Amino acid sequence: MVNWTNARDIIAFWLLGLCNNYGYVIMLSAAEDILDNQKGTGSTNTSNTCETDLTSRHCNSVSAGAVLLADNLPALVVQTTFPFFMHRFPFGFRAVIVFVLQAASYFIVAYSGSIAMSLAGVCMASLGQGIGEITFLAMAAHYVPGTIASWSSGTGGAGLIGSFSYAFITQAGLSPSNTLLAQLFIPVVFAGAYFFLLTIPPTVYSPTFHPKTWIIPDNYDRDVFEAAEARGDVLNTKKVPQRELGVMERLKLIVPLLYLMIPLATVYCAEYMINQGLTELIIFNCSQGLNLPLSSQYRWYQVIYQLGVFISRSSVKFFEMPLWLIWCLPILQCANMLFFFFEAVYWFTPTIIIIFVLIVFEGLLGGSAYVNTYNKIHKKVSPDVCEYSLSAASMGNSLGTNIAAFLSIPLYNWVCGMKAPHR
Repeated sequence: MVNWTNARDIIAFWLLGLCNNYGYVIMLSAAEDILDNQKGTGSTNTSNTCETDLTSRHCNSVSAGAVLLADNLPALVVQTTFPFFMHRFPFGFRAVIVFVLQAASYFIVAYSGSIAMSLAGVCMASLGQGIGEITFLAMAAHYVPGTIASWSSGTGGAGLIGSFSYAFITQAGLSPSNTLLAQLFIPVVFAGAYFFLLTIPPTVYSPTFHPKTWIIPDNYDRDVFEAAEARGDVLNTKKVPQRELGVMERLKLIVPLLYLMIPLATVYCAEYMINQGLTELIIFNCSQGLNLPLSSQYRWYQVIYQLGVFISRSSVKFFEMPLWLIWCLPILQCANMLFFFFEAVYWFTPTIIIIFVLIVFEGLLGGSAYVNTYNKIHKKVSPDVCEYSLSAASMGNSLGTNIAAFLSIPLYNWVCGMKAPHR
């Protein structure tokens, strides 16, 4: 018999994952357009027709790595600091902040007149994504384990739907600014999923409009369970009371997670070196590139990549990776990165189809690392620190992505300084 409460929660977590990562994906998909379509900036890659002969590298003055940095550095700050104090703020309060940051980021980037203003809007999307990730990964500790898989699948869906919608709409002729404005329904869906679809168990603190209720009291979990036990009630939650943790205890709890966080960080570092440092430099002429314009090639790289991510992030219900296989993922992703590096330098691949296949493989590796890491943490760590452990582990993928952002900018400039091979 279907448990409709659990079904509602699983659907809600899928939508929350989708909406939380949607703006992040859109900003990365629009990276070249953000850099190309500002007042006073020229574009080398915005032709609507393919090029029959490529004799130059078609580099921008600022690489897409700058957008990656703006799209991830704020999230890194959030994910490395907020787990130490964010537990005192109600989940509903955090959801409102995410909603506001999401909506503001679309408006700012759409109406921006400079790269600096655009990157400020991207930073807002990053802050919203970072706060949302640590919030809902921690909140999943209050629900059935299936919510982790649902959240991961939703974040993968954000990649696929977001990148495809951006590529498709811009390819159809709508300007990048109007395309961004067309995505403003996403924050509304996010708010609806949290405030109307998701069921809130008693262990999730609910504030009122009175400011004194805006901070979660100490030992709230324990008090809720003790009060329920005194009444003889059975709480509809999978959570156990969370242990009160000091700063040093929180730091010590990160150490047992490193065997999962380090492989995750390595996979993400290699993955985003490919996405924002190398694929921008891999371009094809008409005959080799399926007649795609240069700007469209980059957009469809993002779509193909997100397809792989979506498939793998939705796979944990059917196949859970053993630990040894999770440890193999960084090796495979680094090998993938080396191939893309040499391709960016020498342009030896005869057709864009091969690149598409390898980008799907890249997405499969990245998505598998993400969903299997959090699934193992949810199942293996002590239940009384599960909420903190899930939010703290997000430092792994955020740190890896930010290392890639810093490295991809000089790598991009170095390759751009090389003579282009003939294609």
